[in-house]
Amino acid sequence: MTHDYSWGVPRYLMGAGEIAKRLGLSRQRVQQLAERDDWPEPYDELAMGRVWLIADIEGWIQRQRTGQQPGEPPPDD
Repeated sequence: MTHDYSWGVPRYLMGAGEIAKRLGLSRQRVQQLAERDDWPEPYDELAMGRVWLIADIEGWIQRQRTGQQPGEPPPDD
């Protein structure tokens, strides 16, 4: 029996599997990236592993694409 908990749960967290799918990488590569100094801090660590805020991961992706450093304002368009 499966349960659908999505009806009242905000979707704002990602685990390594979701991040891997988003980036087109393996979960193992995401775990390696998570050891980098510029990788976001996990929101929490659950029995299934670490989870991150989607906004933090999307921010990291954006910085990688633009060469922006953490805490630096985004470039003017």
